Amino acid sequence: MTSRGAKYWSSGSIPLIGPDILGDIIAAVADIALVISENGAILSVLVDAEKTDLSTLDHWEGENMRSLLTVESVPKFEDRLAEFLDDPAVSRSVELNHLDQKSEWEFPIRYSFHRIGPDGAILMLGRDLRLVSELQQQLVKTQIALEMDYESQRDTDTRYRALMSATRDAAVYVSMSKGRIVDANAPALKRLGLSRESVPGTSFLQVFDPARRDGLLDELADVALSGDQRTVSVALAKTGREVLLVPKVFRTAGEKMILCRIDLDDDVANEGDPTSDRAAALYETGIEAMLFVDKFGSILSANDAFLGLTGFAHGLSVKGRPLSDFLSRGSIDLKILLDNAKRSGHMKMYATRLKGAFDAECAVEISASILDQMAEPVVGMILRDASRNDAVRAPQRNETDSRSIRDLMGSATLRDIVAETTDVVEKMCIETAVELTGNNRVAAAEMLGLSRQSLYVKLRKYGLLNKGGDT
Repeated sequence: MTSRGAKYWSSGSIPLIGPDILGDIIAAVADIALVISENGAILSVLVDAEKTDLSTLDHWEGENMRSLLTVESVPKFEDRLAEFLDDPAVSRSVELNHLDQKSEWEFPIRYSFHRIGPDGAILMLGRDLRLVSELQQQLVKTQIALEMDYESQRDTDTRYRALMSATRDAAVYVSMSKGRIVDANAPALKRLGLSRESVPGTSFLQVFDPARRDGLLDELADVALSGDQRTVSVALAKTGREVLLVPKVFRTAGEKMILCRIDLDDDVANEGDPTSDRAAALYETGIEAMLFVDKFGSILSANDAFLGLTGFAHGLSVKGRPLSDFLSRGSIDLKILLDNAKRSGHMKMYATRLKGAFDAECAVEISASILDQMAEPVVGMILRDASRNDAVRAPQRNETDSRSIRDLMGSATLRDIVAETTDVVEKMCIETAVELTGNNRVAAAEMLGLSRQSLYVKLRKYGLLNKGGDT
């Protein structure tokens, strides 16, 4: 109570405060206090005594508030000032970034606006937000570090997936504590008779002979830890076929894992056999053009002889391209080669023309064989340059034709001899084209250079129309 017996706090009013201590009170409750005019000119600056790094702001007096703010803070200040002048009862705080040209440093302050007199002066009480800003920056850096760590993990996982899909060895990861399959690549799934969907949670022991399940994981761990290059032989439950497990134990995320390579007996028997190395050397250095295509006819690899035959400088120029791009009859030639290779396992001496890099063509004879022992069947092809053979065979054909004609002379007229031999040759050509195309009349007509209607006329002429049925 006052000396007169009145309460200090009555009717919402506060006691009178002396001007000499009002500044200390304001400095104590706010980190920084500014008295500005309605046009933004700074009339006075008060700073908390504990904020020693803000004690050098006396030069702000007389400056306009806008000149001490960053570019993005000026519109925010003007909006809040206009809002306060329009209705002082509705006063919202605003965060402003100060840019002190003299001190050459930047700091954020949260201000609230207050009227302090009838002359239009406005009191801005500010709270230093540098600590909050530093915490926010630390959070941002932490978030960036987490994102980078996530990207690194995703990159590692992608490389792992690519390696698992590219390797030809059958590999499976097994948890030692749970005895369940964690992951397996495509060759391992094929050998174990599992599907990709059934892998998570599948017991590793269930795929093997029940008589060998007890103690199998411990046996694999002992073999792996012994350091010897030994294998564990065990029969599969579904097929009864013996497989050889080559284990390796490691620890990840505090859990022991077993990486098992699954080999067949014939895989081990082929180890050390130089035949595969010799075949690879023949492919690389042989004079015959060789290539491998997938089941759709896209080139997987081609040797240097094929590049020399087509005029390309590097294998990357042909890898991934359809073989039909290099054949004179395009997809028709390719379909004949693939269909016959899939149907009978191979195709011998298919004659066509090969197109090179600069549209140059040469006659070739192609032999194709399907290799279906792999996870994904491929077709291997050997291409032989037949342009020289045509030149060598031409005189022989003339001699043979001369002898045949000599034998026919006197037994028939010239017109009958020509008509009969022409019909025989034409029938043989049509039969061969129909056979090569698998009785596909459209493809056979295109191969012979005939329209479909003309081909049907000739098929009817030689009694071949109902042979094999139309497709």
